Amino acid sequence: MESQNLISIPQEINQELALELYQGMLLPRLIEEKMLILLRQGRISKWFSGIGQEAIAVGVTMAMQSDEYILPMHRNLGVFTSRGIPLWKLFAQWQGKLEGFTKGRDRSFHFGTQEYKIIGMISHLGPQLGVADGIALAQKLRNNQKATVVFTGEGGTSEGDFHEALNVASVWDLPVLFCIENNGYGLSTPTSEQYRCENLADRAIGYGMESHVIDGNNIIEVYQKTSQILEDMRMNPRPVLIEFKTFRRRGHEEASGTKYVPDELMDYWEQRDPVRMLERELLDKQYITPAEILEWSDEIKSQIEDHLNIAFAKAEPNSTIEKELADVYKPVTYNNTTSNGETENIRFVDAIHKGLKSAMRAHEDLIIMGQDIADYGGVFKITDGFLEEFGKDRVRNTPICESAIVEVAMGLSIAGMKAVVEMQFADFVSSGFNPIVNYLAKSHYRWNQNADVVIRMPCGAGVGAGPFHSQTNESWFYTIPGLKIVYPSSPADAKGLLIAAIKDPNPVLYFEHKALYRSIYGDVPVDDVEIEIGKARLVCEGKDATIITYGAAVHWILPLIDDFEETMDVLDLRTLSPLDVETILTSVKKTGRVLLVSEDNLTGSVSSDIASMIGESCFEYLDAPVMRIGSIDTPIPFHKDLESDYLPQKRIKESLKSLLEY
Repeated sequence: MESQNLISIPQEINQELALELYQGMLLPRLIEEKMLILLRQGRISKWFSGIGQEAIAVGVTMAMQSDEYILPMHRNLGVFTSRGIPLWKLFAQWQGKLEGFTKGRDRSFHFGTQEYKIIGMISHLGPQLGVADGIALAQKLRNNQKATVVFTGEGGTSEGDFHEALNVASVWDLPVLFCIENNGYGLSTPTSEQYRCENLADRAIGYGMESHVIDGNNIIEVYQKTSQILEDMRMNPRPVLIEFKTFRRRGHEEASGTKYVPDELMDYWEQRDPVRMLERELLDKQYITPAEILEWSDEIKSQIEDHLNIAFAKAEPNSTIEKELADVYKPVTYNNTTSNGETENIRFVDAIHKGLKSAMRAHEDLIIMGQDIADYGGVFKITDGFLEEFGKDRVRNTPICESAIVEVAMGLSIAGMKAVVEMQFADFVSSGFNPIVNYLAKSHYRWNQNADVVIRMPCGAGVGAGPFHSQTNESWFYTIPGLKIVYPSSPADAKGLLIAAIKDPNPVLYFEHKALYRSIYGDVPVDDVEIEIGKARLVCEGKDATIITYGAAVHWILPLIDDFEETMDVLDLRTLSPLDVETILTSVKKTGRVLLVSEDNLTGSVSSDIASMIGESCFEYLDAPVMRIGSIDTPIPFHKDLESDYLPQKRIKESLKSLLEY
C-alpha cells in the first residue's frame, strides 16, 4: 500500500534542521529495538513501546526551550533523548540500578529530573495534568515567558483529572500545552469504546480553549505547528490543546501483544511510520544517502552498546532499612527559638488566621488556594482580609476541583514555590485523595522531589453538620508513608504548628477541629514561634495512668481527671505522623496503665495502631490491658442526640474508672 500522506519538507525547514529531526527520531527508535531484545533476554523487566510515535515526543521537545518543563508519558522516550540525558543513566533507571533516577525504587519512566526539566508520570496518568498547571502558574507569576508541556493519551482524557486540569488552566489563563497522543487503543480498548466525539480536540471548546489536530506521524508538521503555538503562548499566556493523531503499533506493554488489532489497520499505520516517511523524503531531496543512514545507525548502535555496558556495570541497590526510611521525608531543621514572652489570649480560629498570615509575610513565594477563600474569606473566615494584603495572585479562589488543586500545589513545589490548600471541609479531601497519597506522599522517596504543600483540613463533629461535614478522617492517611499529619488542640499549638508546617518542605495534612474554632481560647505568643512537628505535649503529669489523645478529645479529658484521686499523664499527641513514640513509651513505662481516647471510630484507627505498638513494646510494664475509646462504627449522624450518642464523651469517665480499678 502506498502512503497517502508522505512528508513534504517546506523551504523554511533547512537541511540541517531536517537532518536533526531525523536523527532525533532515529536514536529512540534504535534504543527501543535494543530494549525489546533485552526484554526477551530477561535483562529488563518491562517495556512500554513508542515505536511509530517518535515524531510527537521528538518534535514537541525540540520545539521547546531547554529550560521549559515537560511532563511526558511512558511512550515518550524521545523526550528524554532529545533533552540529552546520558543513555547509561536511562539504562540504569530501567534496570533498577542504584545510579538510576530512583535508586531502584521505581521503574521505567516513573521519575523526574530537575536537571533536565522533565517530570515523569505516575501510573494513575491524570495527576500530571494538574501538576503541569501548577508549574505553569509559577512561571506565569514570575512573568518569565515560559510554557509548560504535558502529555496524556486518549484513554487518560476520560479521567476526571483531565477535565479539572483543563478547566483550571482556562480559568487562570495558564500557559500549558496539553498534548493528547491519540494512538487508537487504551490497552485493548479502541477509541470507539472510549469517547463519542469525532476529535478529542473538540472538547476544548467547552473550556474556552484553543485546540488543534495535528498529524502525529509527520514530524515536520509536529515541529512547525508546535513551535508556532509555543512561541505565541509565551507572549500571550493561555492553555492550548493539541490532539496528535498517531497509532500504537505494539502492545500496551510487550506482554499484552496486539492480536486485538486488525491486520489492515496495522498495515495502514506501518506505511505511515514517522521515521521511514522522513527518511524517504530526505533521500528524495538528496539530503542524505543510504550509506550515511547506515553509518549513523551503526554509530548510534555502538553508542547504545557502550552505554549499556556502563549501566550493566553499575551497582545494584544495596540499601538499609535506616537509609530507606531516611528518604521518606526531606530533612528539615526547626527554629528552636522561644517566645519573647509577650502573649495574647485569642481563640483557636484566630491563632490559625495569625499563623497563616505570618507565613504569608515570611514566604513571598507562598500561594494559598481554596474555594471561597479570597473575597469571602473562607467559610470559616480564616483568610478574611488576606486578599487586600496579599493580592489575588497569592490568594486564589479555585473551582470545585480538589484533585486538580492538590496537583497544582505539587506543581508549584516542583517549580520552587510553596502552597497551602484549604479543603473547605476535611470530608471533601476524598475528591483529592489520589494525588495526595500517590503523588505528594511518594515523590521524595521516589526521585528526591519534595512536595512543599500544606493541606488545611477543617474537621470534626459536635456542630450538628451530619455525615459529610463532620468527619475526622486522619486515619485515611495515617498508613501512607511520606505524609506528615498535624492535629493541634490549643491556640498556641495551632499557630506554632502551622508556621512549622508551612516551613516544612514535606507534604503536611493540618487538621483543625471546627468545634474548637470559636469555643477555645488560649495564650498565644505574639511573635512567630515554631513548634517542632513530631513532638507530643505533656498537658499534665501523674503516676497512675497515661491518657493519650489529640484534637478536641484533649478538652473532653481535662475536666474529668479532677474527679479522680489518682494522678495521670495526659499526652496531647499534636502530631500523628511522625509519631512521638519515645514520649509515649516513656509515659507508659512510668504509669503502667493506658487509655487512648479519640473522636475517630476505633476500627483501623490511629488509637488502634498506638495500642498495638504499646502492647508490643511495653507488655512487661503494663498493669492493665491497653484500653481504647472512640466513636461508634457508624457514619456521623446529624441530630444532636444521635451525634451525642455517636461521640465517646459520655463513655470516657467510665472507661477511665475501669482502667484505674483493674
